[in-house]
Amino acid sequence: MGRRSDHNRDELHELILAAGSALVAQVGLSGFSAREVARRIGYSIGTIHNVFGSIDRLIAAINTRSFVAWTADLQRALDAAGDGDRIAALVDGYFAFAHANPTLWTAIYDHRLAPTDLSDADQIARGALTEIIVVEVARALACPVDQQVSTLARSLIATVHGHCAFSVSGAWALMGETAPEAAALSRVRETLAVT
Repeated sequence: MGRRSDHNRDELHELILAAGSALVAQVGLSGFSAREVARRIGYSIGTIHNVFGSIDRLIAAINTRSFVAWTADLQRALDAAGDGDRIAALVDGYFAFAHANPTLWTAIYDHRLAPTDLSDADQIARGALTEIIVVEVARALACPVDQQVSTLARSLIATVHGHCAFSVSGAWALMGETAPEAAALSRVRETLAVT
């Protein structure tokens, strides 16, 4: 029997989220089990449902937590770059997070939940990563943030993401290529140069 009253709701939320994130980091989304999360925290699976509403919402919260960590990593990379090569810092930060946290990073894209099923807080937290990139693309182009810049930035994210996904999965190496990050950065620079 689980500990039914050791924690208040906020404490339970964080306890479940931390254990769920740790589990995804260890076994990936394919090995994720709410029962295992419940076992690790000493509560019943019903407690998870009471706090998160569903397992999908727990996974969404885990993924949002990953987005927050990833955004912080990108911001640190930009802070370290200062007035230097901020675009390279972004590409490096994108790859670095994915390679340091492959199962958490992959879970972001493996879990499907309609945007309308995400809370406003989840959407804001997830959007912060894209906004950092939009601002840096506008900065690189010496222009204001507008819809055209936002669309371009999202396209560049897709370019970098594709290279990164192939790198994390090993597909890039199977193609005989050895420098996916450099290739992604080159594609970004080429696009920014002709825009």
